[in-house]
This record gives sequence, C-alpha cells and structure tokens, in this order.
Amino acid sequence: MTGADGVRLDSDGAHGFLAPYAEIFAIPRAWRFSVAGIIGRMPMSMYGLGTVLLISAGTGRYALAGTVSAAGSLGGAVCAPQLGRLIDRLGQHRVLIPVCVIFALAVAGLTAAVTLHAPGWTLFACGIAGGATMPQTGPMARARWSALLAGSPRLHTAFSVESVADELCFVIGPAAVTLLATQVRPAAGVGCAALCALAGSLWFASQRSTEPPVSAARATATRTTATGASATGASATGASATGTAAAGISSPAAPRLRPARTRGRLAAPGLVVLLPVYVFIGTMFVTIDLSTVDFATRLGHKPLAGLLLGCYALGSATGGLWYGSRTWRAPAYRRMAVTLALTVAGVCTFWALPNLVVLAAVIYLCGLTIAPTLIAGYSVLASTARPGRATEAMTWLSTGISVGLACGATAAGFILDAFGPRWGYAFAALSGVTAVLIYLSGLRRLSVTTRP
Repeated sequence: MTGADGVRLDSDGAHGFLAPYAEIFAIPRAWRFSVAGIIGRMPMSMYGLGTVLLISAGTGRYALAGTVSAAGSLGGAVCAPQLGRLIDRLGQHRVLIPVCVIFALAVAGLTAAVTLHAPGWTLFACGIAGGATMPQTGPMARARWSALLAGSPRLHTAFSVESVADELCFVIGPAAVTLLATQVRPAAGVGCAALCALAGSLWFASQRSTEPPVSAARATATRTTATGASATGASATGASATGTAAAGISSPAAPRLRPARTRGRLAAPGLVVLLPVYVFIGTMFVTIDLSTVDFATRLGHKPLAGLLLGCYALGSATGGLWYGSRTWRAPAYRRMAVTLALTVAGVCTFWALPNLVVLAAVIYLCGLTIAPTLIAGYSVLASTARPGRATEAMTWLSTGISVGLACGATAAGFILDAFGPRWGYAFAALSGVTAVLIYLSGLRRLSVTTRP
C-alpha cells in the first residue's frame, strides 16, 4: 500500500490488530515525530494544574491561582489558531523552536514571580504568555500524518495513534504534576512541563524530512509581492509568474487578489459545523469529570473518582486502538455521526446510575466511542482543510475543546453547588445532545465539502 507522494506502507509481516499500525510506522522516521509530539504535548495536561499548585503553595490564594490558570487557558485559545496559521505559512520548525523557548521562559518567569512574591500582574503576564505559547505538537503531528497519508485509508489509523496519545497525556500528566508539586517542590510540576515542551518540541522540529511542505504559502507571498511591484518592471512580472506556477495555477489571468481572500476564510469549510460541536463536546467532558468527582465525594469515596475517570480514559483508548485497526468503507462524516450519537446516548444514562460500581462499568463502555468520535472529526477536517492550512485547521478543533472545557467548568461548578451531581450529569447530557443536533444539522454541508 502506498500513501501520498509514493510513500510505501509495509506491515513487515505483521498481521491482525497490529498490522495497520505497523504499516504507518514503517514510514521512515514516522515514529520519531510521533513520539516527539507526545512528549511535546504533555504541557497541555500539566500546565494549568501546575500553575494552580505553584501559585496556591506560594501565596495561599486559590482564587488567584485559578484565575491565573484560566487566563492562561484563554491566552492559548486566542493564540493557538494564529500560531497554527503561522506554522502553515512559515513551516513547523521555524515557528515551533522560538515558541517552545518562549514557553519555557514564561514558566521560569512565573516561578520567579511566585518565589519573589512579585505583584499579581506579573503572575497574569507570565501565565498568559505561557498559555499563548504552549507548543501545539498534537495538531502539528496530525498535519504531518495528513501530508504523508493523504488519500490513504490508513490516515484514520494515524489519527487513532494521536488520539490515544492525547488520552495517555491526560492520564499521566495530572498525576505527575501533582506528585512533583506536592512531594518535591511546588515549582517542580510546571518545571517538568517546560522540560517536556523543550525536549519534545526541539526533537519534533529536528525531524525535517517529514515536515509538511510550505511551498504553497510561500508562493502566495511571492505572488502578492510581485503583484505590488508589477508596475516597476519586467522583473516583477517574472516573479509573479514564478509564484503563480509554484502555486499550481496554470492560467496567468487568474485574479491576483484571490489568495488574500482565501487567507481570510476559515482554514476548512467543515469548521463551521465542527467547531461548535467540539465546544459542546468539551463542555460535556469537563462536566462529566467534575460531576464524577462530586458524585464519589457525596458517597464518601472521593479517592475513587480518579479510578472512575481512568476507566473513562481506558475505554476511550481501547476504542481508539480498535477503531484505528479497522478499514472503514463509510465516509468519516457518517462514522462521526454514529459514534457521537452513541457517546451521547451513554452519557444520557449517567444521571440515573445508582452507585459507583455501575458507573464504572457504564463509563468504560461509554468511553469506547469517545476516541473514535474525535478521530473521525479530525479525519473530516483533514479532508476539508484548504491547501496549506492543515495545521491551523487542526488547531481550531483543539481550541474548540479548550473553550468548551473552560466554559463548561464554570457552568458545571454552579450547577453542582446548587443541585448536585445528578443535575451535573444532566447538564453534560444536554451539552452532548446539543453537539449531536448541531452536527446532524450540518451533515449535508460536510458531505458536500468532504473530499473523497
């Protein structure tokens, strides 16, 4: 089997469940950027919690700690898509290296500000800078897979690997940062996040052979420059023709302002549907997390909350690995409709479950369709992304999840305080149903915009 650009996919004798994964990792140096991306994305599950633990330990003010952490999340939500666009235009290594260095400096500044009891505004400045420059190696890894496996049925297998990696990060990261911050030093948690960002990002950036090309973006810049200079002489005319050819436009009479208008559009038409869906999915996820903790606490078994949420992550990882090992005939937008509906159907039962044992079993079964839902969503987006804007498109989905997590945490907190965990689960179900309705209402649009 071959992928994009004649990349040969060979399972090297592997059979059954592992064969599809052996095929994608047979691509030269694919495992290197995938592992580097996992290390580099660890801060996404460590930075927010590590910030809270650091500031609360240094100042004793949990409200301040939570507000700084929320400000960092907001900074990431605003800046991540812009960094994704910059990456698509300039190349991954040109943006990733300075970004990861700035992130590490922001973490160092935050640590110093807490240690030296600096004014509160310095905590916000460093916290926002850290959130805004957190390396986005997850979307970048998916962009690399999209370039390497374009047109291959193994693309969803690669996305399965990345989704399971996300689950792994959110299982290991919070536990590691809590252990380091409470048992070593308060700054050890965020310090570990900074080290992971530096090590993973620099290793990831060094894998130049698998980096997606940026020729289209450079051609756009060349063509725009040449257009502005065309009145000055024949040299500008030649530059314009060179840029047009590089962009794959055969007609010299093509409108010269089209690239500017294209840049102003969404990175993928499918984002009109998928972005609000992912916002409500994020709201559903965080509400389930908080409601589960509250449910276990009220039953007198708070320590078991982590185990319950671990069952959820384990179910998601199991479902993701199984999903990625299969070859699917149905298009990704139809598969997502089915898996999203099944996920929400399971969540709709949580409010009525009698005890933690039943919840653990149901939450595991419900988790089986989470990763397949997210994988299908990224597959849909990859097939609708505009040329040269895959990283930006992938980053928008991550931003949607982050916005949903932030908004959902606030709303769920009020609901849990006022009405208890069962109403929290009801709110999670409502968020999920809303996501399903939005997706189904846009299904026709996705079927038209999705490339085969």
